[in-house]
Amino acid sequence: MTSRFCSACNMPLENTSDIGLTTKEHFFCIHCTHQDKTIKTCTEIFEGGIQFFLNTMPDLNRDFAERIVRKNMNSLSYWNTRKDTCLQGPEASDEEFAEILKRLA
Repeated sequence: MTSRFCSACNMPLENTSDIGLTTKEHFFCIHCTHQDKTIKTCTEIFEGGIQFFLNTMPDLNRDFAERIVRKNMNSLSYWNTRKDTCLQGPEASDEEFAEILKRLA
């Protein structure tokens, strides 16, 4: 499988089992879709991202996790036309975001 990423959360889609939905323009991971193949709401995806970071990196606090997820989601073209209130607010700096990405690698 070629390198693809979820349009809603940027998760790498390394295996076909990671894909929850494919549309003409987008791929969505199993974490951003419901079992009925509908896309979760922005708030559901935002909260899922926060929980991912809090569970993966227990030293992070919720405020920082929110800023990381907000920066990530706002960087994705999928959300450019789907502005939601959960994506408004402070974002992590470029440096903070890069550091978190390094920690995930």
